Amino acid sequence: MVDVMIIVELVALALLSLVTLAFVVSSAWEREKRAALIGGLTLFILLAGFTGPVVLYTVGFFESTLGFLTLLVGLIIPVGVVMVLIPGGRNRKALLRTRGLLVGDVERFDEREQVFARLALAPSSAQYGTFYGKHPHLEDRDAKRREKGGPLGVPGAIDKPSEGPDVAALFSAMTVPMHLGARPIVEPAAHPYSHDERLSLSPEDATSRIKGWANHLGADLVGIAEIDPLWVYSRRGEIFWDNWDEWGSEIELHHTRAIVFAMEMSRDMVWAAPHTASVVESGVVYARGAFIATQLASFIANVGYSATANHLRHYDVLLVPLAIDAGLGELGRHGYLITKQFGPRVRLGCVTTDLPLMPDKPVDLGIQHFCSVCKKCATCCPSKSIPFDDPREVNGTLRWKLDADTCFGYWGVVGTDCTLCMRVCPWSHPRTLPHRLITELAVRNKIARRVFSAADDVFYGKEPQPSSPPYWARFE
Repeated sequence: MVDVMIIVELVALALLSLVTLAFVVSSAWEREKRAALIGGLTLFILLAGFTGPVVLYTVGFFESTLGFLTLLVGLIIPVGVVMVLIPGGRNRKALLRTRGLLVGDVERFDEREQVFARLALAPSSAQYGTFYGKHPHLEDRDAKRREKGGPLGVPGAIDKPSEGPDVAALFSAMTVPMHLGARPIVEPAAHPYSHDERLSLSPEDATSRIKGWANHLGADLVGIAEIDPLWVYSRRGEIFWDNWDEWGSEIELHHTRAIVFAMEMSRDMVWAAPHTASVVESGVVYARGAFIATQLASFIANVGYSATANHLRHYDVLLVPLAIDAGLGELGRHGYLITKQFGPRVRLGCVTTDLPLMPDKPVDLGIQHFCSVCKKCATCCPSKSIPFDDPREVNGTLRWKLDADTCFGYWGVVGTDCTLCMRVCPWSHPRTLPHRLITELAVRNKIARRVFSAADDVFYGKEPQPSSPPYWARFE
């Protein structure tokens, strides 16, 4: 009996030691000194636990009561490993897509109420009077924001913008969505190259080609969703080309499918958050999204169907709910989409169309339970905009609600889009072998989620500090 127990313990310790060694190497490659140091100490303890039973058994120590108790204590490790491997704790509501979040009537969101659209209103304009006549409680708050400048206040203020070429990189990235956003709607008849009749494509073939083209253009994740009218903006609010006659116009979308794609943000740039490198990366990835969405919409027009590119300079739909419906991930405590592959470290783009496509299945990643345990983003949020409490009803949905006004207020102070909550999220780590293993376990097991949430605090700190970005994006 003792022989069998020793073998079980040694096998478990050997496997754990190999995983821990991989974690140490991965942490060193990521330049995570704290994680590498604690991982190395853990590896030393595991190796001691590996060799100890062998030595003790060799000298006959297990004939004593103390030796047997030592073995039993050692077996706690393999038992713990088995516990985190057993599947359990699934969230069936996640498999209902966003409909699983509904607890009441949902009113379609008016884009005019979005903070960026509000800040663009000139006090002397008719639109200003119309909006604040209906929302007087927002006027003073928005006026204070305007005094600081645009949504970012003084861009890069946290890093001395007068000395920062990184701010120049930000503005250069933002030119791409501006160039591509003026004509987001593409109709076959209006396109330079169009067919007399639509190409004959089955939904399966069209879906395969659309996903392949999106991936080839630079999308890291692609999903298809059936468009739920709840997630279509009710009225136009953001104006970029002085087309104020469209402000407040009703948005009618006749498309039935949404091609939603996610693009990974650079770990090295995001890890500098809330410093300027992080908002530079946001600009770069938003530019990539505009590029992908525009070409994808054009491709669909050439096939013979209509399409609309949704990116930083034109949105008809709410992207996070549609991304959930497309099976790309789940909603996190901080309001971001959390994907299995990259966590919240992504930006989204979308193309809506009447091209028949096959919708993807929803996913259950265990995010609802993980975020209820973790709370790291709320702890680290500098503006305290992320709630610590349980999800509550917001416009007919049960979810966590970010305080957008205090969040964007902090943007105006630091001159960046912060993204600190994205940086500290345990799901944001690079896709190295140890992190992939951790992700797989966390998806399947409630105990694993608790263990890995606590372990993230141990290895990376409860409030991880920003790291330096690449040399070209350095800040003072």
